[in-house]
Amino acid sequence: MTNNVQQRILILFGPPGSGKGTQAALLAAHYAIPSISTGEMLRHECDSGSALGLSVKAILAAGDLVSDEVMNQVVANRLRQPDCKRGFILDGYPRTVAQVRFLDTLLASIGAADPLILHLAIGANEVVERLTHRLQCSACGKIFHVDGDPDEHAFFCDRDGSKLVHRPDDNPVSIAERIHVYEATSCSVVDRYKAGPAYHRILAGRRPSDVFDDLLNVIETARPHRLLTPVAMGFYAVH
Repeated sequence: MTNNVQQRILILFGPPGSGKGTQAALLAAHYAIPSISTGEMLRHECDSGSALGLSVKAILAAGDLVSDEVMNQVVANRLRQPDCKRGFILDGYPRTVAQVRFLDTLLASIGAADPLILHLAIGANEVVERLTHRLQCSACGKIFHVDGDPDEHAFFCDRDGSKLVHRPDDNPVSIAERIHVYEATSCSVVDRYKAGPAYHRILAGRRPSDVFDDLLNVIETARPHRLLTPVAMGFYAVH
């Protein structure tokens, strides 16, 4: 006899440096659901070789922005994949009110649970402090946060021993611009979600383990998630 499982649809919001990537990875491992970023969705579609994927590849190659209409098609294709049956984490989508409306319709059409909105809130000064003290392994890409001035000491990766370096965009000017872009594109979306009971604001300027504990508490105590009962052929009936 197979136990029922819960379908969890989680949407992560937060500016650069808020820890979205770290928390998304922790939540994905904890709940055994995929963490899906905008970049991952676009790469997935491009690699599929579909007509839509070829169109996306041409748009990106030209340096153009992917429109809402195209991005929505990419999301619809990704969320219908088998690994999303038990739920998923979205990072970087939706970014516009039009995308919010499309996502609401899409989730209803595939019989998915309502999303839980997790907003990682952190001040601009804390973001600058975090990102200017962030280093990346020059070989494997692992991210590290270091104490003191990272330019005054040499730091090395604990995985492969390679030197840690600054990411080119982790400087105060670039960070300020990224925060501005985030606020300009995400403010209306966050405001829309704030009006509903599924929205939860989490203080992100703390240790990752503390933020993760708060996220788990919110997820586990939020209104019940939809139960999925396994049926024939590996599909799920939604109740």
